[in-house]
Amino acid sequence: MEVIIQPNPEAASRLGARYIARLLREKPHAVLGLATGSTPLKLYAELIRLHREEGLDFSRATTFNLDEYLDLPRDHAATYRRFMEENLFRHVNLRPERTFIPQSDLPGEKVAAYCEAYEEEIRRAGGIDLQILGIGGDGHIGFNEPSSSLASRTRIKTLTARTRSDNAPFFASPAEVPHHVITMGIGTILEAREVLLFAFGAGKADAIAASIEGPLTSFVPASSLQLHRRARFLLDEAAAAKLTRQDYYRWVFDQKPLWQNP
Repeated sequence: MEVIIQPNPEAASRLGARYIARLLREKPHAVLGLATGSTPLKLYAELIRLHREEGLDFSRATTFNLDEYLDLPRDHAATYRRFMEENLFRHVNLRPERTFIPQSDLPGEKVAAYCEAYEEEIRRAGGIDLQILGIGGDGHIGFNEPSSSLASRTRIKTLTARTRSDNAPFFASPAEVPHHVITMGIGTILEAREVLLFAFGAGKADAIAASIEGPLTSFVPASSLQLHRRARFLLDEAAAAKLTRQDYYRWVFDQKPLWQNP
């Protein structure tokens, strides 16, 4: 696990985009795991810039999204399919048939089989090369709420009141936020060959400190990344503020050999 502290979200997002660009240039058919929400917006904007200005090619890549709301029509403005179309897909040369996002309008009796099929689709693609993550204020990743099994796979989850409240700004009213989602499990996430977790703002500082320097526990799902051999936390100053070893993390990053940098 590597902790990288940058001056602001823009700098952290630019650095993260360079890691992704390096992967795509070395392995054009890479499989990317994608996240939604406000955290990755600057990252996606930088990837779009790299595509337009530096020719970064997505045409052979495959993407799998972490999660999606349930009980929403496919054309609802708050679906993550709509989010990805507006903030990345339509601006780069990803092939639509290579972009996978859980379905938002599944009937209940089909959810379990669909989740198994989503896992199989990831396996058929060769597994996820690089997974992008955000983190909730309570330490959740994807929609794996506190107490989620560290071995969990793609499945239905019930959102906590806190998570529903955090996501309310994306809906016309808080009452419209769904209670259920489909999400990759923590076990699924840990199988990605590389992970980039982004966290910005003081509201994430407690969760980041618990995830990086606290004990490994299902009550802080992101702490599971302590077990990952190639997980990077890309933080701004505010999100890193409660880490006790900030000086050490900065020293390690500053002393990296040039060949390790993207």
